[in-house]
Amino acid sequence: MCASSADLRNRAAAQQPRRSRPLVLVADDDADTRSLFRTILSMRGCAVVEAADGEESVRLAESARPDLILMDGSLPRLDGLDATRRIRQLDGRGRVPIFFISGHAEPSFRAVAREAGCDEYLVKPFGVERLNGLLERYLDRQGLSPIGIKEGF
Repeated sequence: MCASSADLRNRAAAQQPRRSRPLVLVADDDADTRSLFRTILSMRGCAVVEAADGEESVRLAESARPDLILMDGSLPRLDGLDATRRIRQLDGRGRVPIFFISGHAEPSFRAVAREAGCDEYLVKPFGVERLNGLLERYLDRQGLSPIGIKEGF
């Protein structure tokens, strides 16, 4: 069986002991959405690993040790809330920032995501400016300011 290009990228990123760029895990079951996030994050100087389901996101959170996670709420095999809870229980990965991405704007959904351990809650659709601002704030807080930021993106 041949490895997919996402698998190869994930393995390469996970094997790097020291990173010169922030590593972001994108957990979304939609390949087009993952591709869009990969493009945005790459333009900001971030490396990206991808998960297509909740179980894979937990495995990659542990093995790749990302600096930040973008977690879709509606993932197969393990939803985004349960994946977040499991990531929070991982040894040494408890405080990686997790941005929960959902189509639900109701305050009750936000509260449940916060209780699960999410740091930010983004409602689809959201602007790239909002994502960029959050990336800067959280990565700067960790001393991992992205390099190569493109103006206007």
